[in-house]
Amino acid sequence: MNAAPADQIRLLDVQALDVRLSQLAHKRKSLPEHAEIESLTKDLSQLRDLLVAAQTEESDCAREQTKAEQDVDQVRQRAVRDQQRLDSGAVSSPKDLESLQHEIASLAKRQGDLEDVVLEVMERREAAQERVGELTERVSSVQAKVDDATGRREAAQQEIDGEIATVTKEREVVAASVPADLLALYEKLRVQQGGVGAARLYQRRCEGCRLELNITELNEVRAAAPDAVVRCENCRRILVRTSESGL
Repeated sequence: MNAAPADQIRLLDVQALDVRLSQLAHKRKSLPEHAEIESLTKDLSQLRDLLVAAQTEESDCAREQTKAEQDVDQVRQRAVRDQQRLDSGAVSSPKDLESLQHEIASLAKRQGDLEDVVLEVMERREAAQERVGELTERVSSVQAKVDDATGRREAAQQEIDGEIATVTKEREVVAASVPADLLALYEKLRVQQGGVGAARLYQRRCEGCRLELNITELNEVRAAAPDAVVRCENCRRILVRTSESGL
């Protein structure tokens, strides 16, 4: 394949722009905010799970407290009724009187036990409520950090995307000035060679594979016509000759 030396030089410009586009794509993919958001989102998910558990515990305690208070109220009401019967003098039988007094005493003990249960449940509920409050604040704090990191990431991505658009447009202009067959070969090699399809021959060294050409390879390059498209014997990339090639 033949191509004017100036066209081959422009191919290096295309390569430089492709390298820049690759760097920008890597930069966009490797923004530190990605890992930051991933870590924060993981923390946020765990905190939300803990918050749901705490809210469930608080709700369970609330139901348990209501039930315990209802039990206390029922015992209290029964004790009041028994005390009223006792005070009214309606019970005259010594045996019935003794039985009623015994029931009142039992109800008093039962009421005391149930009130202890209410207090214990209330303490657990208060602890759960404090936990809910604490976790709610932590969720809000981490969510704010996620929002902040997301905003910073979006701003960085927009900046990179703007530069990508500029470089892409420049690449289109430069590539349009390169002969189609030379550009096609370059594109093919770029896919095969990890993004680098053309490299400069600088001081007898291929800047694609970083290897210095041996004397035989140098002689072959020296003997090639100026418009010949030369390939590196080591990496097979297009080898572009310049005034700094050391020939």
